[in-house]
Amino acid sequence: MHASLHERRAAIEALCRRFGAVRLEVFGSARRGDFDPDASDADFLVTFAPDRRDDLAAFLDLKEALEALLGRRVDLVEREAVEASRNPIRRRRILAEAETVFG
Repeated sequence: MHASLHERRAAIEALCRRFGAVRLEVFGSARRGDFDPDASDADFLVTFAPDRRDDLAAFLDLKEALEALLGRRVDLVEREAVEASRNPIRRRRILAEAETVFG
């Protein structure tokens, strides 16, 4: 996990609690180590509490709050969507490299 995420972990955890996420995982360049602080986005898998799963506002608010906190574009993807993906290569790659940030 990139150092910028470690430095902001407490704030990230607070955002997850605020918007009803029970798990947040990082994947992509911020996880692998080829993260470019000037150009890379941050990729996250999110799992929401059962009562927030269909709450589009919570999803979008969490995405925007993470972008504001990290100062970069965030790609937020529901873990359930990746698990249900019909592309087995992509599914395995993302799930294999995901590292828990919260939850």
